Amino acid sequence: MKYEYTGRIRFSETGEDRRLTVPGIVNYLQDTCTFQSEDLGVGLDELRKHDLAWVITYWHIDILERPLLGQQVTTATWAYDFKSFFGLRNFDMKDESGKVLVRSNSVWLLLNMKTMLPARVPEMIVERYGLSEKAEMDYLPRKLKLPEHAQAGQPFAIETHHLDVNHHVNNEQYIAMAMSYLPEGAQVKRLRAEYRHQAVLGDVVVPAAAYEDGCVTVSLQDEQGQPYAMIEMVTEENGKC
Repeated sequence: MKYEYTGRIRFSETGEDRRLTVPGIVNYLQDTCTFQSEDLGVGLDELRKHDLAWVITYWHIDILERPLLGQQVTTATWAYDFKSFFGLRNFDMKDESGKVLVRSNSVWLLLNMKTMLPARVPEMIVERYGLSEKAEMDYLPRKLKLPEHAQAGQPFAIETHHLDVNHHVNNEQYIAMAMSYLPEGAQVKRLRAEYRHQAVLGDVVVPAAAYEDGCVTVSLQDEQGQPYAMIEMVTEENGKC
């Protein structure tokens, strides 16, 4: 079942170029699937009754064009598969003429918040969302790897503004952190993010970044070197990671 949300790009969502920022795109995507869940009666409150929450494990976002300040866009999302603990979901964002600006694939894990273990997706949730056709786009491997020549950055601590309703760092925040390692003026054409484990208030993040062939790969690691998240950003049309 496809779900759509139409909105207008706000000034607070844009960067210096007056276009929707990449973290802003991520927020539009996750807000749209949140609205769908709420409207279908399987939103945050219903999941909490059963100690459940969806957490994202993987984003692949192709950015064809970032919309401008004031532009009206329609963001659509739909589930295309459920596999035991996982929900697989596509997105697209279009302008008023129907031109596709953004395409995305994502993988979500249903988590028991008491045990912090994966929970099998109930049939009721599968029925509420329904299934739609898988979008036509590249489906790349989900596992990301930091090149050996990566250089370490300055460690920093997780603060309250990084957290979401589950008291973990929001997935968009990791992307915003990683974007600080882009070369000046670089534009993200494709973004992939793999989430390994969750950072909470007070955790220390040790970043590392690698640059090659129009691609920037950032690992946001704990103090033992285990990644919280790996972010890969292609900045050129023919960039390779």
